[in-house]
Amino acid sequence: MKLLIPEQKKSLHTMQIPIRWGDMDAMGHVNNTLYFRYMEIARLEWMAASGVPANPQGEGPVIANAFCNFIRQLTYPGDVLIHTFCGAVGRSSFDTYHELSLVGEPDTVYANGGATVVWVDFPRKQSVPIPDRLRAVLN
Repeated sequence: MKLLIPEQKKSLHTMQIPIRWGDMDAMGHVNNTLYFRYMEIARLEWMAASGVPANPQGEGPVIANAFCNFIRQLTYPGDVLIHTFCGAVGRSSFDTYHELSLVGEPDTVYANGGATVVWVDFPRKQSVPIPDRLRAVLN
C-alpha cells in the first residue's frame, strides 16, 4: 500500500537503519515518533552524501511540515530500508518523500511520508534560493 507519494518523483538516496530495542514502546512496536527520526536521518544522510550538508553558521534545511502514513508495525529486531525521493522544487523549497520497508521485505511498505524543506540562511533567519549545487541534484 502506498499513500500520498506522487508518481513523478526523483530517487535520491537509499539507506539502512537498524531498529534498536529502545525504539520500541510499551505496545511492542516502534514508537511513532521514531518513523520521523528515521526519515530525518535519511534526509540528512542524503544531503551530506550529496555534498550539501547543513551548516548552522550559514545555510541549510528547515522543515516547514512533515507527515507520515503508518501502514504496518515495525518491530525489533530488523533493519529499516529507507528510500528518499524528491518531488516539487521551488525557489527556496523542495518536497522530500520517503518509503520505509524492511531489508528482508523491500517490496512491502511499512510507512511512507515526507517533508517540505525550506533552504534558510540561519544567521539572517530567512529563506534563500536553493543553492545551485543542491538544485542540480534535485532536478
